[in-house]
Amino acid sequence: MARTTTDSTAPRAGEGKRGREGHIGYLLRQAQAAVRLAMDAAFADLGLTSPQFLVLNVLDAYPGASGADLARITLSTPQTINLIVRNLERDGLVERRGHETHGRVLRADLTAAGRRILAQCKRRANAIEQSLLAPLDAKAEAAVRDWLVQVALRLTRD
Repeated sequence: MARTTTDSTAPRAGEGKRGREGHIGYLLRQAQAAVRLAMDAAFADLGLTSPQFLVLNVLDAYPGASGADLARITLSTPQTINLIVRNLERDGLVERRGHETHGRVLRADLTAAGRRILAQCKRRANAIEQSLLAPLDAKAEAAVRDWLVQVALRLTRD
């Protein structure tokens, strides 16, 4: 007889396979999804999404980045980045200009409005990150950061 799941409920975050018993990859994904949902909620009244915030943040750190640069840095597809940048440009938060020597390459920069909204988003994102880090002392935070970087380095093929 086939087993049905109509009588059971899915475990909540932290329970069963969604807790310590779970696969580490799933737990990382679960944590990332929770962070994204919190960020999306924090930015909603500003009309911004987490991926848009990420692109604004990257452009703040790397002014003049191309779409290909943004895709590599944000771990997104070029098509996704193109859509995000077009929407940010439409909203007056980003402007694009032609590359000095490569005719088809467009470089993106924050506008004054983009810098203003990014500052608001950073304050909200920092509050979320502080709540994530609250249970950790400086040594534990450094260990988590080091481990996350090592995971990416071990599993990334450049």
